[in-house]
Amino acid sequence: MFDDAPYEHADVGYDAGGPVRVDLTDTEAQHLREAVAGIVAATQMYLPEGFVVGSELVAGQDGPAAMVAVHPPAGPPISAGFTPDADELASGLTPDATEEVAKGLAANAAHQAMLAVGDDLIPTAR
Repeated sequence: MFDDAPYEHADVGYDAGGPVRVDLTDTEAQHLREAVAGIVAATQMYLPEGFVVGSELVAGQDGPAAMVAVHPPAGPPISAGFTPDADELASGLTPDATEEVAKGLAANAAHQAMLAVGDDLIPTAR
């Protein structure tokens, strides 16, 4: 964007009064990275080769946020984001929550790929 925009930096959140700095302790940042890495790993487990899974930590409107995205081999990418509260940062995501997000991302990515390919796919072998 523009160099003079106060909201262009990743470590700045927003409120109605203007930019607000969002800081994480080293421990909180590590917990958030571990939670996101677990979602990425679980999502990759459900998808075949050709699907690219990535993540990003961002400064969200309500504090630090994480985003996990999947780019299918055909069709638009899909993503899921979440903003954990302080308790979730300290305790981490439950395995059930991680699996739920991973399964949802994988299913949506597979659906996007199927929609992009359609019914006109000609098999290359019998």
